[in-house]
Amino acid sequence: MRRYAVSGDQALLTKLYDACGDDLYHFLLTLSDSTLARDISQKTWLKIIEKRHLYQDSGLFKAWLFTLARNLLIDEYRETKRLVYEDGPIERVAAPAITSCSLLARFDRALGSLAFVQREAFCLQQEGFSMQEIAQITHCGQETVKSRLRYAKASLREQLKEGLGDKHA
Repeated sequence: MRRYAVSGDQALLTKLYDACGDDLYHFLLTLSDSTLARDISQKTWLKIIEKRHLYQDSGLFKAWLFTLARNLLIDEYRETKRLVYEDGPIERVAAPAITSCSLLARFDRALGSLAFVQREAFCLQQEGFSMQEIAQITHCGQETVKSRLRYAKASLREQLKEGLGDKHA
């Protein structure tokens, strides 16, 4: 990214997109629907192009990319009045209707039922970000991130345990 920020070379941008584009879309998809995820992903890459001169090599490019995307998503939620409050649950996005009773389907439903900030922290951790990086991306303290992760994991564990029935509990 540092080289792209200086040169504007489209081949470097293509490499960045190839390296991070799918991860960014997947992250946004866990926090919204597919249409909004595509839209925000596209807006994020446009912002990278427009604001490349603002990039400061102070950490992972992927963390900066996810921060831009998160901010755009939050802005979209605010514009459409889907934001309840910033440091608490943002509207829960309904998980897609799944008829299968597979573990994956139960996990998708459980993940979709989490409060936005819990789902966000959990998904960022699954993307490989550290507590410090998650705190930086979400603009909150590390202790807040730890709490959100603890609540998210407890909720997922409980929901998945309920779905498996007594024989697996």
